[in-house]
Amino acid sequence: MLTPPDDATPTDLIAHALTIALGARDHYTRIHCDRVVELSRELGQKIGLNSAELARLALGARFHDMGKIGIPDTVLRKPDSFDSAEWACMQQHVLIGEQIVLAINGGRPSSISRTVRHHHENYDGSGYPDKLRGSTIPLDARIVSIVDSYDAMTARRPYQKPRQHTAVMDILHSEASRKHDPDLLKAFSAMIETSPLRAGTE
Repeated sequence: MLTPPDDATPTDLIAHALTIALGARDHYTRIHCDRVVELSRELGQKIGLNSAELARLALGARFHDMGKIGIPDTVLRKPDSFDSAEWACMQQHVLIGEQIVLAINGGRPSSISRTVRHHHENYDGSGYPDKLRGSTIPLDARIVSIVDSYDAMTARRPYQKPRQHTAVMDILHSEASRKHDPDLLKAFSAMIETSPLRAGTE
């Protein structure tokens, strides 16, 4: 998302501006969000979402980590694992992100704000912030959850080397029905094999 399209809506322009701000704050998160947008679109197309649904999904994916703007550098840039207080702080990014989206939308909840709030819910109800489970988790949030996990594990981070595609898929399948929607994961498994964003095997 280097430049907005000529027919960009005001929301598109706001998303673009905030993406630039996020990139200035944390380049890794900016690049990660770009990939999550593209993978979410691919999975949305795979399951038959229409153009309006795909546009909403893409915006939810674009904003999913925007709340990390409000996370202190000592946590956001920490090169190793979090203690309990730091983990609680990091979990706040979904609420901060939701507030950003609500502010853009005049305080009115939307599918995009719900995607941002709920993309770390787990299918079995063990996620955060609201411990939603199964189909009570919005569809877009379930999609973003899968592609977010895939990209996070296959990308290089300060505290981990990128994992191989097959190893990541083994982990995702082990999390089916616990962390991820099993039907969406099946669709993702078929889609990712031909995706230009598929990770390497070596």
